[in-house]
This record gives sequence, C-alpha cells and structure tokens, in this order.
Amino acid sequence: MAAPKHRFILCFDFDGTLVHPESDPVFHPGLGQMIQVLRGQGAAWVINTGRSLSQTIEGLAQHGIYSEPDFIIAKESDIYKPGFFSRWTDYGSWNRQARRAQERFVKEHQSSLEAIKQMVETQTNASFLTGDSGEIGIVASNDAELDGICVFIDTHARQFPDIGYHRNGIYLRFSHSGYSKGTALSELARLLGLDSSACFAAGDNFNDLSMLDQRHARMIACPGNAVDPVKQIVLSRGGFIASRFASEGMMEALTHFFGGAPAPVA
Repeated sequence: MAAPKHRFILCFDFDGTLVHPESDPVFHPGLGQMIQVLRGQGAAWVINTGRSLSQTIEGLAQHGIYSEPDFIIAKESDIYKPGFFSRWTDYGSWNRQARRAQERFVKEHQSSLEAIKQMVETQTNASFLTGDSGEIGIVASNDAELDGICVFIDTHARQFPDIGYHRNGIYLRFSHSGYSKGTALSELARLLGLDSSACFAAGDNFNDLSMLDQRHARMIACPGNAVDPVKQIVLSRGGFIASRFASEGMMEALTHFFGGAPAPVA
C-alpha cells in the first residue's frame, strides 16, 4: 500500500517547545493525541532541532514520546526520514550539500573567524570552541555578553552574507547562512510538493527564528516560555503566542490554526 500523501507540515522545535523540564508533565500526552489526529488528516509531523539525530531519538524515548515523527531535521539543517527497522537516513541530497557548504564556509572565512575568536578571547569572558568534527562555536557567560558578540559577528556577516550562526541561550554555533531550520523546512516542503502556505512552525529560542518566518511557514507560533525577543518577532510577523508553556502551549497553537477543541490540560 502506498504511503499517504502529506498535505501539510507540523514542524516543532524540541527542547522548550515540545518538552519542558520544569513542566508537569514534561510532554503533555494531549499534544501527542492532537498530532495523531492531524496526521490522520494528512499532516507530516516534523521535529526541527539543534540536537543531533541520536540525541533527538534519545530525547523522544526519555520523555515518553513513543510515536515516531515522519521526519527529523537535526543540528538545525540535516533532514532525515525513518527507514527500515527505524533506521533514519538522509532525505534527498540536502544533507550532502549542507556538509559541503559548511566545509567551504570554514575554509573561506578563516580571517573573519579568527577576528571573531580574537575579540571573544580578549574582550569577553566567553569561550571560543572548535569541535572534533570541525564545528565552531561560542559559549558566553550570560545572554547580554552573547548579545554583544553577535553584534560584532553581524558586522562580518554584512560583508560576507553567507556567515551565519545558530544561537540558543548562551550557546552559538557558526554555520553557512544558507542552511538553517528555515531553509531546511522549505527544502522538506519542496520534496513533499508543498510550499510555505502548508507549513506550521513553532519554536521558543533564537535558533528557531529562521523557521518562524513567513517565507518558510505561513503559520508560526511560540509557547509561553519563549524568550521575549522571539515572542516580539513572532507577534510582528503575525504569529500566535501561546499563554501556556511548551507542549501545553502547542496545544493552544494547533487549536488556533487548525480548529477543534484542545485536549484537556491538567
């Protein structure tokens, strides 16, 4: 039997949007029920996260989310679909393109990255880090410090538009600006024969802003625990701001965009 055709996309960030460690429950089962109902109506359920693929799968099990999503976008750009025996595989050629672009990005912007490193190490208390797999990032001591660092990075990005980064709280990871949660969502929509009008996206932090954009999703939302700058931007873009946190807020958002009574909240 052929797999049902997806008619629209439900795209959620993971930490802080689907799950919230300070909420009780961390993931409300009512949201899982709502997602399943919408999947029955043609929705593709997508998790779009800064976590790696393995960390995402572990997180699902850790928080008792046993229903497998239709797609996972990991590390803010890599698109995966489940294969046989739940083995997740690349979906399309996007992941390969993203990896090549990241390699070029690091090679072509050594001077800017070195200048940013120098600024971080001499003018702040933040740490400039390089990972074993070539990832480059910054860990700041507080949000305000990273705000200032981002202003400096943006001066280089204005000169070299492919300089990008993913920021979540005090953590920042550099990337090619063409590969983000937003562009990955649009690529997934393209592969499914859809466009932004068929996409719902929700997130709570700075690294979600690229997908909380009408170019990639016409239906955008954030939970009540989203950081204030994200709430303000989502509101300015015509999105929905939930009053409740994480999964309970997502129940509000799905009701707002797709109708029907939300599952009861304890």
